[in-house]
Amino acid sequence: MTAETTVQRPAPTRWQRFASMMRRALHAELRVYSSIGRAIARRPAVPRGGTGIGYHRPTLTVLIVFIVLSAVEIPIIDLIVHRWPAVRIGFLILGIWGLTWMIGLLCAMLMRPHAVAPDGILIRGGLEVDVAIPWSAVASVAIRKRIDEPKQPRVTERSDGWEYAERVLHETNILIELEQPHPVRLPVLSPRGGEQLVTSVRIWADDPCAFLDAARPFLLAAD
Repeated sequence: MTAETTVQRPAPTRWQRFASMMRRALHAELRVYSSIGRAIARRPAVPRGGTGIGYHRPTLTVLIVFIVLSAVEIPIIDLIVHRWPAVRIGFLILGIWGLTWMIGLLCAMLMRPHAVAPDGILIRGGLEVDVAIPWSAVASVAIRKRIDEPKQPRVTERSDGWEYAERVLHETNILIELEQPHPVRLPVLSPRGGEQLVTSVRIWADDPCAFLDAARPFLLAAD
């Protein structure tokens, strides 16, 4: 491991953590509604000339079940508290907001796929993750399936540097090796997030062969 792959930063203060949490909450809230808008307009967030590769299949069924349960819950709760108008209105607002949020999360997963584009690879994840890797930084792309332990950090150390993994249900199936340590910016603050220098990236793609086929022409052109 070389010295340039490690960056020592002071631990964030309590105020910085609070401010970061509020920014992330606001960003997620706005992303919910923009994703619903993209779904209605049928405009996935894929750059011109790029190919979108989904990552939602392993979690799609569970998410749909949660959406259905959230929708069913609204009239049930309303029936229970209908005698108390103030409580009823409060629960109704909360229920509709929760259902909208779950639908927005689903739309974000569908409308914000990974993208293999002329400028590079865009790695997405739910409402927050949006990591860009230019082709000049990519050494190779290969299909490599791996299952990690639960609660594994996104960035972990390996023998030749640091690896960033954007997993789905603890799994990845695409390995992107980088030419040299490259900065990626993750949503949370350091040490778990922020700007990290990594030498490889692992992601989950619903169709890894399609991902590889889409990346191949750009890799050949970059050589």
